[in-house]
Amino acid sequence: MSTSTPSDPHLHLEDIDSAASLAWVAEHSDRTLADLAVGEHAESSYTRAKGILDATDRIAWPVLRGRFAYSVWKDGEHPRGLWRRVPWSVLEQGAPASDHPAWETLVDVDALAHEEDVNWVYAGTVVRRPEDDRALIRLSRGGADAVEVREFDLVERRFVPASEGGFHLPEAKCSVSWVDRDTLVLAAPLDPAGTDATSSGYARVVRLWRRGSDPAGAPVIFEGYDDDVAVGAGYDIDTGRLVASRSPDFHTSQESFWRPGDHPETEKPLQLPVPEDCRVGSSGPWLTLRPRTEVEIAGGTYPGGSVLVVPWSALDDDPSRLPEPTVLFSPTPSTTVEDVSWGRGRVVLTILEDTESRLEAFAIPDTGTDTTGGSDAGPSTAADGWRKLPVEGLPEHVSIDVLSLDRHSDQSVDGGSPHPDDAVLAVSGPIVPPSLVLLRADGSTTTLGSTPDRFDTSGVEVTRHTAVSDDGTEVPYTVMRGPGPEGPRPTILYGYGGFTVSMRPSYAALRGALWLEEGGVYVVAGIRGGGEYGPQWHQAAVREKRPRAYEDFAAVARALVDSGVTTREQLGATGGSNGGLLMGVMLTRYPQLFAALAIAVPLLDMKRYHLLLAGASWMAEYGDPDSADWDDFLGAYSPYQHIRPASEVTYPPVLMTTSTRDDRVHPGHARKMTAALEAAGHHVEYYENVEGGHAGAADNSQEARKAVLTYEFFRRRLSSS
Repeated sequence: MSTSTPSDPHLHLEDIDSAASLAWVAEHSDRTLADLAVGEHAESSYTRAKGILDATDRIAWPVLRGRFAYSVWKDGEHPRGLWRRVPWSVLEQGAPASDHPAWETLVDVDALAHEEDVNWVYAGTVVRRPEDDRALIRLSRGGADAVEVREFDLVERRFVPASEGGFHLPEAKCSVSWVDRDTLVLAAPLDPAGTDATSSGYARVVRLWRRGSDPAGAPVIFEGYDDDVAVGAGYDIDTGRLVASRSPDFHTSQESFWRPGDHPETEKPLQLPVPEDCRVGSSGPWLTLRPRTEVEIAGGTYPGGSVLVVPWSALDDDPSRLPEPTVLFSPTPSTTVEDVSWGRGRVVLTILEDTESRLEAFAIPDTGTDTTGGSDAGPSTAADGWRKLPVEGLPEHVSIDVLSLDRHSDQSVDGGSPHPDDAVLAVSGPIVPPSLVLLRADGSTTTLGSTPDRFDTSGVEVTRHTAVSDDGTEVPYTVMRGPGPEGPRPTILYGYGGFTVSMRPSYAALRGALWLEEGGVYVVAGIRGGGEYGPQWHQAAVREKRPRAYEDFAAVARALVDSGVTTREQLGATGGSNGGLLMGVMLTRYPQLFAALAIAVPLLDMKRYHLLLAGASWMAEYGDPDSADWDDFLGAYSPYQHIRPASEVTYPPVLMTTSTRDDRVHPGHARKMTAALEAAGHHVEYYENVEGGHAGAADNSQEARKAVLTYEFFRRRLSSS
């Protein structure tokens, strides 16, 4: 495996915490803050952004667990947040206000951070189901992906110390789930020598961890290979079945299982007869299959993007073959499934149709029903026990997320608990503020509460369009135009284009308040590489086909100018992570199209990306720089290697932002690119937040600062006429 090109003069900036690197970061960040964060407009924008994020009249997004709804709440008094809960019986009557007396604080993250002098960020919880008596709290230092795991007693509302046998895991990139009160399934790299980690830094082995024992010494029940991305495992409390997976790359996996009653410490798991590029989910007696490419099962052929279900019982009887599946969804050129959520009696599919959301629901047949066959009958018939259920009252042209569908709620619990088929939804649109909606088991909906408008939407116009890319492909984009006169306006174009991530028309309060309300135009492009139109849309821009994503984005930029939405002098673009790579290519390959570019937490040095942090896990997406891939395609667009001197080319102004605590995309990408651009005679505004992880911000004040820097940069760099 190669190292860096010896002539790279900026390699030292990859040393994240060295004194020299941090001094360089401080100098550049201070200069950028002095430029973009100072002044009446910037300061008032920050005050407004912080006020929006800290507002106490917004909706708390709940997760249903038994008779409680759990939520994380951040505001001005609790910047790191409160993990708290409210009885389902209260939520069911309407979203409770932030100061409702029924809210019960479980963990005050600010108090914990102060007590332990650690910049803790809440990173999630795994509750033991269905007893709901214990939880595993995930705590991140500064917002990094690696977390520390601690056991929490939900009855006594306290952490369970190790001295009392409480589970406690040191900081690691890990996954953990409950088997029973005293046993966990753990996937985590714990060996300081790295023998149990993959080359991407994730877990290579799965352990069965018993209470009171050393996790590093827990018996290994499943393992992958060094060059895998990661392994993982989970336990199904309904059937007692343990499922494990190994991911050879980012887009493939091999799934294995133990039959109910098997002993994973002594029995070997059975591998599922499923293609590696098929996403697999397990819920009670059912197995969900979501192939990325066309797959043949039991003599039938099913396109990539389908949602198929088969009964686990058939595999318990014969693990060498799959039975004929039931088809819950078959894709069309304009539709794809983004999410599958299981209740006890129904399954809910979140479908994107031209990037806008709708839901479909199906009754889950009794496991005693004959579940073989049925694919010819179609998902809306009861030929195999599955039947389509009504979903009513949801608006069109919105973004819908299923926040929670609690299949494990226990109706026998005193005090009441939600019906296992009640779903809680988040619904919003570009100018429709988020609402919390209850989708009942009968398909009816009730709005539990809405966040007030955070900006004046009365003059904002939202329209959908398509641009034609270089190869003739039509690329969708959504234009949000603030109030003002006709004609070209300052415009920000946003894109991502990777890893099947879809760009949806959802609400963004800071975008509206800091840009649209002032008359700006904001455009979201659904370029190839994303998931807007299913697996094929993604596969059209992976590896050697990655330039299709860049051509798509450039086509949208040209269309905005040609249609009179904006001019070249008024057009800026922004993106983060993989979208930061997109911006890097726009800078070095298409500089003539833009007047300013904001690049966040980016990949930019594609010669070394696989050697930095989690980079090796993305080679299925980008390619392997240590193979012929570099000469064949990676080297042709890697931004860091294509910087040209200012004497040869004029680049648009650049704002580069990243985070010191980003342990997913190495901050060295942004640092080195900035240094190289400066050495070539170009000016770059650079800001590095000392915490925040890959999100770039760990609390509301940091999120507000990041937004203000971006919008103030474009306000000053894009022509107003």
